[in-house]
Formats: sequence, structure tokens, C-alpha cells
Amino acid sequence: MADTNEQVRDEAADGARGSAGHQGGDDAQRLRRVTAWRQAERILSRSPVDLSLGDQLASLAAGAGAVTDLGRTADIYGDGVVAELEQRVADELGMEAAAFFPTGTMAQQVALRCWAGRTGSPVVALHPLAHPEVHERGALGAVSGLRTVHPTSEPRLPTAEEIHDFAEPFGTLMLELPLRDAGFVLPTWQELEAVVAAARERDAVVHFDGARLWECTSRFGRGLPEIAALADSVYVSFYKTLGGISGAALAGSASLVEEARTWRHRYGGQLFQQFPAALSALIGLDRELPKLESYVAQAKVVAAALSEGLAQAGAGWFRVHPEPPHTHQFQVWLPYPPDVLSEASLRLAEETGVALFRKWHPAAGGPPGVSFTEVTVAEAGLEWTAADVRDALGGFLERVAGRA
Repeated sequence: MADTNEQVRDEAADGARGSAGHQGGDDAQRLRRVTAWRQAERILSRSPVDLSLGDQLASLAAGAGAVTDLGRTADIYGDGVVAELEQRVADELGMEAAAFFPTGTMAQQVALRCWAGRTGSPVVALHPLAHPEVHERGALGAVSGLRTVHPTSEPRLPTAEEIHDFAEPFGTLMLELPLRDAGFVLPTWQELEAVVAAARERDAVVHFDGARLWECTSRFGRGLPEIAALADSVYVSFYKTLGGISGAALAGSASLVEEARTWRHRYGGQLFQQFPAALSALIGLDRELPKLESYVAQAKVVAAALSEGLAQAGAGWFRVHPEPPHTHQFQVWLPYPPDVLSEASLRLAEETGVALFRKWHPAAGGPPGVSFTEVTVAEAGLEWTAADVRDALGGFLERVAGRA
């Protein structure tokens, strides 16, 4: 049950707006969207956000017995099933150890703070579109006293030359794999090796923001341990891709992880019990990891059908990016306001039971009237043919024309 990241982000934003005093209309629109996605007979991915509380509890109870002994005592401060999960992640990544964190934001702050102490440098080189720069309200500087620099502003990961020639020293290079806000883009394996080597030449350590590392194996043609071995530390998420409730893990050497546990406690991440999140993560590892290559392959079919359908429909300027997708997620760009495209997407789901796109967003820094959406292809999307995609696209474009 891989997540639809754009939907998770939208619902969180709606909740924030509601708490700020605009709850009525936002809540009604959110309920309308969730109802349409939940009731859709055909959809490219099912998100936990689509499910009712009862459905989520039933799913967790149904799957828990397959991943652990339900007769054991529950976890207390990170033992039991949480420790099982930590060992599972370390094994999957081929790392010495791993520590569970309630959020990825905390996991990465702790990792980068540990490396700052070890390298003697508070400077982190990362992309300006990386998660800490875009989605964490300046937490690296405000909370952890770190400073960030940007080897490139191009919508891709930095090259080896950009790392090698960067004018300012840094202690840690952080690479988000894939770079979500640039379109879930990845370098080639050879490019990634070269970037890591360039950082090593500068005596910098390498940290992978691997929130979605799980689905990178197809693009790189390598298993998770070989990918993770390039880095000194790796963060992975349990609700992105794996469909867990929440949580993350930081993996690396035994000494780094032990230090990270100390900082986790200081940051308020030593929770009394976390078994629901740990169980859902173990279930996701069992259910989703074996299927991810099929999701990536199907995403290429869906993206190609969308590109062909948009061209045949004479939709004007559009982009399917990247084409083909590097993972099971990609972007679609169209020259219409986001409210027009979001309403057309919603009406298609409500009136036909087919959910092709979800919510659309204005292009940051782009020309007015250009919008994009993120597309995730998971298990529910495996049954779609290219013809199904083109048919759904036709229905969507008809509704766009009716509102444009």
C-alpha cells in the first residue's frame, strides 16, 4: 500500500489551514477529496489517507501476526518489536546498525548533527530543493546550529565536478535519493559513484536522504546494500513507499547509531511505546519491497501513455517529467490554473469512479497558470493498461475544457 506523497502533503496542509481558523470550507473540500479517492473503483495508488480509522486498525491487526509474535509483551522505550524493526532495516541495507525515529526530520537532524561534531564542520552541502531546505522551516539552522550550502541549483543532483570544484569547504554532503521536488529524479549509478568519490576527496562524509531509497534499485541496477554502502549514513522512511503509519530509521556504523540514540533522546524522540508504527513498517517491508520493481516498470507504461495521450489530444504545452520515470513516481505539468485541474481530477473520480490525478499545485517560480501534480503508481495501478490511461486522460481533459 505505497503512499501517494502528494496526497499526504495536501491533507497535512489542509489540517494546518483548518487549525488556523479556516476549518469549515477546507474540511468540507478535504472530505470530498478523500471520499472520491476512497470510493474510486480504479486508481493508480491507494494511500493510507484514503482509509477510515477502522479500516487502518483492521489492516494493522490483520497483518501484525505475520511479522512478529503477538503473544510477546509490547515495546517499552524501543525494545521488542521496535528493536526487531531496527535489525531488519540494518540487514536490508547491509549496515552495522539502525535506530528507529518517530520522524525523518528528527532522524536527519540527528545524523547531520553527529557528523558536524565528528568532522568539526557545521556546514552541510545539499540541494536547495532537498527536504530540509523546503519542508522543515529552517530546522537545521534553527534547532541544530548547522549551515547549508548549495553546490548546484539545477533541478538534479550535483555532479562530481560541482562537488570537486565547489568554492566553500563542507563537512557533510547530503544527497536526497530520489530528489523529490525536482521530479523524483536520480543520477545514474556511475554518476552517483563519482559524486561520492568527489566528496571523499574533500574529506567530507556522505549522508543519504533515502526517504524513498527503497525504489531506487531499478534505476541503479544495484541492491539496497550496495547502494547504502556508498554512504556513511542513510535515513529511510516507513510511510513513504512502504505505506506505514509513521516513523523512520537512521542506519550506519554501530558507533554512529549509538551516538544518534543519545541525541534522539535529547530531541524528544524516545517514546514510551511505538509498536503500531513499528508493526506497520514491518508489514510494509514484507508487502511492498518485493513489488517495487513492478511499480517502477508500470510507472513507465503510465507515463508513456500520458505523454502520448496529451500529444494526441492537442493539449498544447505539457511535460511528463522525467520521461521515462526514474522511480514509480513522476510529475505531470499542464498550462492551466491548479484549481481548474484539481476540480477536473476530482469530478472525474466522482462521476466515473476513475481517479487518474489527485491535487494540482502552482509551479514554484514558473509562469502564471502553469501547474503540476505528482503521480504515484503502486499495486492498484498494476491493472491499468496504456489504453486505460489514455481513456481516463480523455475524460479528465473534457472536464478541464469545461472549466477553462
